[in-house]
Amino acid sequence: MAKTPGDEIQDPRAGGSVISAQHGEAAALAGGEEWFGHPRGLSTLFFTEMWERFSYYGMRALLVLFMTAPLAAANPGFGFADGQATAIYGLYTFFVYVLSLPGGWVADNLWGGRKAVFVGGCIIALGHFTMAAPLVGLPEMPTFFLGLIFVVLGTGLLKPNVSAIVGDIYPEGGARRDAGFSIFYMGINIGAILGPLLCGIVGEGYNWHWGFSLAGIGMLFGLIQYKLGERHLLGAGELQTDRRPEEVAAAEKKFYGIAAGFAAAVVLFGYLMSTGAIGLTLEGLAGSLGVVVVLITMAYFAYIIFAGGHNTTERKRLGVIFWLFILAALFWSGFEQAGSSLNLVARDLVDREMFGTVIPASTLQLINPLFIVIFAPIFGALWVWLARRNANPSIPVKFGLGLLGLAAGFFVISWGTATDAAAVAAGSVPVGWLIVTYFLHTVGELCLSPVGLSSMTKLAPRSRVSQMMGIWFVAAALGNLFAGLMAGQIEDLPAAELFSFVAMLVGGGGVVALILSPFVKRLIGDIE
Repeated sequence: MAKTPGDEIQDPRAGGSVISAQHGEAAALAGGEEWFGHPRGLSTLFFTEMWERFSYYGMRALLVLFMTAPLAAANPGFGFADGQATAIYGLYTFFVYVLSLPGGWVADNLWGGRKAVFVGGCIIALGHFTMAAPLVGLPEMPTFFLGLIFVVLGTGLLKPNVSAIVGDIYPEGGARRDAGFSIFYMGINIGAILGPLLCGIVGEGYNWHWGFSLAGIGMLFGLIQYKLGERHLLGAGELQTDRRPEEVAAAEKKFYGIAAGFAAAVVLFGYLMSTGAIGLTLEGLAGSLGVVVVLITMAYFAYIIFAGGHNTTERKRLGVIFWLFILAALFWSGFEQAGSSLNLVARDLVDREMFGTVIPASTLQLINPLFIVIFAPIFGALWVWLARRNANPSIPVKFGLGLLGLAAGFFVISWGTATDAAAVAAGSVPVGWLIVTYFLHTVGELCLSPVGLSSMTKLAPRSRVSQMMGIWFVAAALGNLFAGLMAGQIEDLPAAELFSFVAMLVGGGGVVALILSPFVKRLIGDIE
């Protein structure tokens, strides 16, 4: 995926990617310096996020392939079973999104966004270099999992806060701010293209740990230019609080204590699982965690709808948010198999020979962000064109179309891996099947993802806007978790059968979403 499900916070889409040349308060905030007609600080944030996404998607493209690579291979991995590796992948991406919530809280209450971004980037770089530590003789398994934990923690700090600072450098808001977010969003996709390309060539083609190192080097580049350009941010991203410094210090001390206790509990739990004292597999852990989160979310919505003190209109719209939450989690449970089951298909079943050379499977992860760069402005212009003619699809219709686009992609790859058994056995399925699949998935993403977070903020009661933004991240987290679990079935099922099941699951959700869309639209009211 070209971006995380939280990235549409930077992607207004409504105005395409046209860069405004107007001047306003933001230029004054940036000390009069500009970058393509925007505050100079935008370039600092653009390249910070570009390099962070380079590191994230570069490592993500290698993750499952490394864990499942045979121990005796020329470029050896862990030799994990597919189900075990994809469960780890699902848990990893689950926590990446979940920890965005405390990461935002830390910035708002303790550090400010600017410090959170820098500290988060440092922890991310430390994580990638820790994963590469076997290059200097350190043990492979402990450093790999410790590195993953560092990347999760760092991403939770950096990801939500770099986006918030972009908003801070445009105090006047409006179309100029939207255009700035569109530029920023382009940086995300450039990083998502370059990461799998370069880290894939180095990591899969030569040595996995060199690939992890390259991801860390990319994050270091981002940190260096962030510090060099930080002065252009001026007051943006500073801690804004009415509390006295000693109160902030006391809260920070308490936070560190809670964080240390949580870390100790995680280490102890992991140790007990590894020794067999806790009889729970990784797949079982992921499944149990998913059930717990679903039950908590259902209880939360039941409480705020029926006992939250809201009026009838607000309760209806909260019910719509719950429905969109279900659809979003379903969408990401299919879409996020790009880094797991579809990555394994690219390695094992697809003919990757191009121009006389075999390209690494991981580099095919750049197809989706490349399509995003090409088609996002087109879709943005399409929605504007339809809106001018009072024909812009409603929020629930766009969710349904997104799911159907995703389902169409899975039907394509299912067909491609079912029609020629000899090609599947020989690993020579034409790569075109996978390219068309990613194209259709991109179409689905461009229908659903841009309206996701904005719909949460539009529909939520004023007192619960921040909570509903968090709910969107929880939907993404659940989707990633279930994506890992479903992808693991490729170990026991033929690829065509697995992808047919996923297609019917998400396609069924899309059909139901479209059937119910008139009813849901009435619950929404006059919100577009």
